[in-house]
Amino acid sequence: MFKGSEKEARAELVRAYKEVVDLGLTELSSGNVSLRFGEGMLISPTGASGDTISEDNVVYIGPDDSWEAGQKPSSEWQLHARVYRGSGDTNAIVHTHSDYCVAVACHCKPLPGFHYMVGIFGGDDVPCVPYNTFGSDELARDVAEALQTRSACLMGNHGATARGRTMDAAIKGALRLEISCRHYIHSLAMGEPRLLTKDEWAGFHRRIGNTGYGK
Repeated sequence: MFKGSEKEARAELVRAYKEVVDLGLTELSSGNVSLRFGEGMLISPTGASGDTISEDNVVYIGPDDSWEAGQKPSSEWQLHARVYRGSGDTNAIVHTHSDYCVAVACHCKPLPGFHYMVGIFGGDDVPCVPYNTFGSDELARDVAEALQTRSACLMGNHGATARGRTMDAAIKGALRLEISCRHYIHSLAMGEPRLLTKDEWAGFHRRIGNTGYGK
């Protein structure tokens, strides 16, 4: 959980949102970012962009899913709230419509274990949840369920979501997933890539547990 004041937390969220934009992980108002704060969370407002987001329009949503009258949180606020409730060690969430994640997600299949870096998200693939309307409870439920065992997932015909213990970890997760999807799409130019075996994955996860690589 963020340890500073609410003012500092709002500044951190604005900084993070702009970093996500600068990294090319979101364009116009296609993504959203949140930070666990107090008993609830702070989240970017609906329609936010790198130019319009500010400490004043960041929205605090309480533990009862309420916010101040006149404020407008991101349409995906339910997704963020469900992930926090289902993962006590998650303190930040980044949802993006980054190019390569969207391209892979539009095939509605997991990102397979074609490269060992896929394993940094917690398994031997990155799951892709089924398509549901943006902002829906169904989509929020499916993403929260997928993120029980992974630190990121794809969202069918939509985009991607990454979670982390810190904001920097969540941003790095979103960026690493975009890079992995880019590598996967390039590898398909030569046909279906070879996938790591169960034994190779077991060796990877033993190794990463010892070194913390990718954390």
